Amino acid sequence: MARMSAEERRESVIRAAMAEFARSGYHGTSTEAIAKRVGVSQPYLFRLFPGKKAIFLAAAQRCLEDTRRLFEEAAGDLKGEEALHAMAAAYTRLIAEEPERLQMQLQTYLAVSSAEAAGDHEFGEMVRRGWMELWDAVHLPLGADVGETTTFLAYGMLINALAAMGFPPEHRVWNGLYISARVQGASG
Repeated sequence: MARMSAEERRESVIRAAMAEFARSGYHGTSTEAIAKRVGVSQPYLFRLFPGKKAIFLAAAQRCLEDTRRLFEEAAGDLKGEEALHAMAAAYTRLIAEEPERLQMQLQTYLAVSSAEAAGDHEFGEMVRRGWMELWDAVHLPLGADVGETTTFLAYGMLINALAAMGFPPEHRVWNGLYISARVQGASG
């Protein structure tokens, strides 16, 4: 078996960190757990990243980038309502099939709040930049309409909250959402 390059190893650390942070949050995740999941020593982990905060930043940034790419790919050349439904369906499929993606998003938002309260603004600035890239990724396909973009992202945050609370797909709470925004299997 060929040895992984440092960049490949770095990618495996980011994927492992996303899974660990998604489950246990920033404060509840140890670098030891991440290193163990990847199969490297902690000293090697710290050759790739200067510390736990840097690992979390990389994982949070990847989560935001992956979501932005998902929206861009789903929308493709579609515009307006067609783009809206394609992006909504792709996103709800993602969080249904890979719930750790949703968990990582939620952990990211919580970490921003915690860091900002402690006077650390670097993390919040990075996440806000990533969020604005998400905004832009949906804004143009939705006709550059601020109201439509706001509504789409507001629905997304509602979907995040409902899915995180574990409402089953058939629960009536989903009935107010357009069909493409319902978690897989949700019906009226």
